[in-house]
Amino acid sequence: MPKDTTIPQPHPYAGTGEHTGSYYAASANPSPDRPALRGDITADVCVVGAGYTGLSTALHLAEKGYSVVIVEGARVGWGASGRNGGQIVNGLNASLQTIQRRYGRDTATFVAGLVQEGGEIIRDRVATYGIQCDLKPNNVFVGLTAAHMKELEVRQTLWRSYGIDNQVMLDRNQLRAHVKSDLYAGGLLDTTGGHMHPLNLCLGEAAAFESLGGVIFEQSPILSADTMLARPVVRTAQGSVTSRILVLCGNAYLGDAVPDLEPRVMPVSTQMMATAPLDPALAADLMPGDDCIEDIRYILDYYRLSADKRMLFGGGTVYGGSDPRDIKAKLKRNMDRVFPQLRDVGIDYAWSGNFALSFSRVPQMGRLGTGTYFAHGYSGHGVTGSHTFGRILSEAIDGDLTRFDVFAGLKWYPFPGGRALRVPYSVMGSWYYGLRDRLGL
Repeated sequence: MPKDTTIPQPHPYAGTGEHTGSYYAASANPSPDRPALRGDITADVCVVGAGYTGLSTALHLAEKGYSVVIVEGARVGWGASGRNGGQIVNGLNASLQTIQRRYGRDTATFVAGLVQEGGEIIRDRVATYGIQCDLKPNNVFVGLTAAHMKELEVRQTLWRSYGIDNQVMLDRNQLRAHVKSDLYAGGLLDTTGGHMHPLNLCLGEAAAFESLGGVIFEQSPILSADTMLARPVVRTAQGSVTSRILVLCGNAYLGDAVPDLEPRVMPVSTQMMATAPLDPALAADLMPGDDCIEDIRYILDYYRLSADKRMLFGGGTVYGGSDPRDIKAKLKRNMDRVFPQLRDVGIDYAWSGNFALSFSRVPQMGRLGTGTYFAHGYSGHGVTGSHTFGRILSEAIDGDLTRFDVFAGLKWYPFPGGRALRVPYSVMGSWYYGLRDRLGL
């Protein structure tokens, strides 16, 4: 008989579906193994993806009294939501200045009104549900050149013009109260930013959702989604969910399961590593403010201390979502440049993960048919954006389309050259901006 090819491998993108070998996975809070979806079920609302967007949407809906099922392809927080830098950074990848220039003052005013909302949601979730995720305040943007400092001053002035006045300029000496590195010319402190253990935040939000009656199926990647039906249907290898409302939150890992969404974003990998625990005195000397730090270059470094005083250091991008050959070597060189004192410190963990990049660097939200919603494309700023978009999706599903319609109405742009050329096009762009970084422009 011919080989049956109708049933694909159970995990087309996630291997065994277990968490990657990251520091976060090694230090995760206990979490149950949830069952895979088996058989055909119905639900009021079905959410695809148990990352931040899916969990935020589902938890907001559960709080409103909706019956919600989440279908996750691997484990809760398996993708970017459980691997990221853990930095609560306000704003989108596209700056308010870019949004104002591209979409007008009214849209920029709308966006300015919600750029801090994601951090507020995270802090509220942690407080309300007692989530243990090492939440700490403050993030600092750092500049390496005079041009960078001017850029930070422009940012502060623009944000103040929209009524956001929580950012403090730091000169070289003032910055040393937050990070002691001779590399930087100064920085900008955001007192409403922060950082936390991202996977434990995910696991805590999942537990909160289940405490309200929500159901999560793990290890159940969707194979297809009939989004145009009056009652949308998603299918997995072993079952299906028919629902009144379907919400697609697969982001960089949705793949080809929903062809209408595939050309909208491109998977891009970024890398992180964790040192061995540092001597507490050294950790306090290097990072006296215990804040999270990111520089403002196009290809940036970002880092912070973990609860057990490891340096968590990330950076770099690989367009198309593949992993670099040697993550440790790639990042160690950058970390040693920032902190020569860590040159001989061991690296205990190194990992990679994908985020979804949109061509405009503005996240996308919309609807397919009448009953299928989606949100994706946070372009590296998903920790806060995903929580905000989850709330906006829940508002739309509950009948208030005010904020949803603004984002759904923003024009999106495909990558030039389509799927075949989007990676080389983006690589060329990164070379150009990387050269500007090296020249200090």
